[in-house]
Amino acid sequence: MHTQTTEPLEILVTEPDRRDEMLNEAEAALRRVAMSQRAGGILVTRHNPGRYTLELSDEVPFGQTREISLS
Repeated sequence: MHTQTTEPLEILVTEPDRRDEMLNEAEAALRRVAMSQRAGGILVTRHNPGRYTLELSDEVPFGQTREISLS
């Protein structure tokens, strides 16, 4: 079975009041890919208050989103 690979999405927040909107849009895009593959959850990594990465991860159960913070 062929699965689509997805590069991590990087979110750079330059307008703090748009942070949640930007993260929600990125999560929705990854969720569509995860649903089409029926595999992988979404891992959100907070590098600092203005930089996040989101990626599909086998470490996160399908249908779930988890966040870790490196800062």
